[in-house]
Amino acid sequence: MRRLVAGGDRKVILGLTILAAMLLIALVGPVVVSSLLGQSPTKLHAGPALAGPSGDHWLGTTSSGVDVFAQFITGTRVSVFVGLVGGTISTFLAVLFGLVSGYHTGRTGAALTGFVNIFLVIPGLPLLLLIASYTRGRGGWAAVALIIGLTSWAGGARVKRAQTLSLRNRDFVAAARYSGDKQSRVLFMEVVPHLAPVIASTFLFAVVGSIAAEAGLDFIGAGNTNTVSWGTMLYWAQSQGALQSGAWWWFLPPGLGIALVGTAAGLVNFGIDELSDPRRRTLRTGSQSKRSKRRKVRRTEVAA
Repeated sequence: MRRLVAGGDRKVILGLTILAAMLLIALVGPVVVSSLLGQSPTKLHAGPALAGPSGDHWLGTTSSGVDVFAQFITGTRVSVFVGLVGGTISTFLAVLFGLVSGYHTGRTGAALTGFVNIFLVIPGLPLLLLIASYTRGRGGWAAVALIIGLTSWAGGARVKRAQTLSLRNRDFVAAARYSGDKQSRVLFMEVVPHLAPVIASTFLFAVVGSIAAEAGLDFIGAGNTNTVSWGTMLYWAQSQGALQSGAWWWFLPPGLGIALVGTAAGLVNFGIDELSDPRRRTLRTGSQSKRSKRRKVRRTEVAA
């Protein structure tokens, strides 16, 4: 992370800033909205129905007079927490199964590879819909994040297995193994550091995927529609005819929130790609050198 920021890449800095802002909103936003602004995400008739943005209601109101800004800020906490927890579970399982199945080529590796393949052939989306429809949001956002994390790790595990297979016979890994180091030390001190860019990319997109999955489940009514999240905001906006009423302020904020998190993750991933790919890093350095030379030539011409 320090190397990403120290590189001075504007895309990475912008992406990290957006992600940090979203996390800050998720942590303190609901408290600020209720304590300082006196708004509630569930209070009916807090204002006139379907009122547009104004000084009293910054993002307008719903058809029931609920403040949309309070809903958006409160929904940010649920959506971001589901993304972080779901992404962490999915990435942890992907790294665990991918690393062990790729490093062990015996029966253990074959058994784990077979287990991963079973999860790969199980259609993840129908399974997610089935479990989510059965639980109907029972257990809160943590249960939703757990379900998403447990049904979305297999693809990432295959990628980690392929990377581990290519690393396990490299000289530095073989040297550590033949010197008598424990397997756990070889894995975590020699193999995992070389997988760090892949793991970071997997985590970013697992977070975005978890947020999108939670919003999708809520949007189709498979989640708990009584909670406040970006997905339930879209669900109620769609079911109450916000689009037909021209109430753009109702459905646009949650949609932009999801798009913003996805864009930020993509920007950070560009930086990770440049950091892990020497060819892209060389091209970027060369472009910066050319721009620097052109600026020097212009200054010389102006001075002359």
